[in-house]
Amino acid sequence: MDLFLKIAAAGVLIMMLFFLWPTLKNWQENGPKAEKGDWQAALVPLAAVVGFVILLIMLVR
Repeated sequence: MDLFLKIAAAGVLIMMLFFLWPTLKNWQENGPKAEKGDWQAALVPLAAVVGFVILLIMLVR
């Protein structure tokens, strides 16, 4: 039974990739292009989350 579930899960993942492939291609061709300052705008919230997690870890110790 375990082997059947692994094969079924692999089949479902392959079907998902097959059906989502056209959408992915459309997003890559027609999606917004990165502009100057986009990475900085993404890194500030990520750095805040990392800092908050480090603060929580230090408070627990």
